[in-house]
Amino acid sequence: MPDITFITNDGKVVSAPEDSNLLRISLREKGGIPFKCGGGLCGTCKCLVEEGRENTDAVKKKEEKLLSAEELEQGYRLACQTFLKGDVKVSWEETPKGGAAGARQVQSKAEA
Repeated sequence: MPDITFITNDGKVVSAPEDSNLLRISLREKGGIPFKCGGGLCGTCKCLVEEGRENTDAVKKKEEKLLSAEELEQGYRLACQTFLKGDVKVSWEETPKGGAAGARQVQSKAEA
């Protein structure tokens, strides 16, 4: 059973069956990865696979839409779209209380 280390959540380690979804494990085990939609639409669950990228499945089209090529290359994934084949260590950016988790700054056409 793969071990998942939630670095941002004080290094909490949990075990999960192979082919488990990263976000579902985080929710079930109180891993702490932020989320809103859970369906690859909002990008809130963006996290960095710091170790064990080889133990994740292939990047999905939804991830390619929400994450830049540079982010994907660095190891960022959407937890809701990521399934695990082995041990991983993940981190994410914490948002301040009351902040919009995962909110993206959109520049209006007037500002562009």
